[in-house]
Amino acid sequence: MHAAIIAEDFAGMRSQGRGLAERTGFSWEFHPVITNRGRLVSRLSVRFWPHSLGLFAPFSLSSATRLIISVGGKGGVAGAALGKRYGLPVVQIQHPRVKLSPFALVVASQHDRLEGPNVLSVRTAMHDVTPARLEEAGKLWKDRIRAGAEKVLGVLLGGSNGRYRLEEAEAAVLSEKLAGFMQVTGVRCVLTPSRRTSRQALEVLRERLMPLGGVVMEGKGNENPYMGLLACADALAVTQDSVSMISEAVATDRPVCILPLKGRSSRLERFVKILEKEGRVQSSLRNVSFSPCKRLDDTSLAAEEIHRRIQFNQEG
Repeated sequence: MHAAIIAEDFAGMRSQGRGLAERTGFSWEFHPVITNRGRLVSRLSVRFWPHSLGLFAPFSLSSATRLIISVGGKGGVAGAALGKRYGLPVVQIQHPRVKLSPFALVVASQHDRLEGPNVLSVRTAMHDVTPARLEEAGKLWKDRIRAGAEKVLGVLLGGSNGRYRLEEAEAAVLSEKLAGFMQVTGVRCVLTPSRRTSRQALEVLRERLMPLGGVVMEGKGNENPYMGLLACADALAVTQDSVSMISEAVATDRPVCILPLKGRSSRLERFVKILEKEGRVQSSLRNVSFSPCKRLDDTSLAAEEIHRRIQFNQEG
């Protein structure tokens, strides 16, 4: 069976849609949400948008499509309109910020506190981190990431957004904490940035940590060390700005430390507290353990709920 993933073209949204589709047993095709320029409604919050395909550049769904997976606010508006047009069930990932009735299922984070008969509350974001994918990445990246080190700390870097800041000043504070941890433990520190990580912040981290043996690995072409770091590090440290990165980190069996940044988000703070109660993250490098942990992954739970709620036409 085939699914259409409808979302803005961001890596985090792609991975959430892809992960849920694959865990549900569907092949998939990604369709980016592109709003038509000049529409006055595009200046408003999506909660005020009508469910109209006229707001977007045209979508071309395969005739084999049996499920629409929409992600985020704009994806939810487009997905609801497509579901109505083609008579297909729509599963929404994340709080859509619009009415819930058009969706067969809304997979929302517990920290969003969303309720409804068609809502499934999950602890972690949807993702495509599976034991099989980690094993494959481990084989590819082990030698480069570990380089013979006894212990490796993998650092996943986000960047500034509307709630948190990671620029040169914050990078200096972060590098001081990482340097102290490296000096005390003798751990090899391997960092990988995201698309949101500023070049200036990354250079600060590189300049201050390289003399201590720290390494920055950036993706080049089709080679991205991100999954390799999840697979090969003995412990992971993740900046607190990204629910997706934190969710992917706790889907491994590695202990996870949240790296604080300047700023505040009540939603993200609730999310971290949920994971702390599960015993899956902690917020101080001084308390980092290198002992394996239980994987925390609600993507399979959401996949099971889709099959429980929706009867699919097997043809095509």
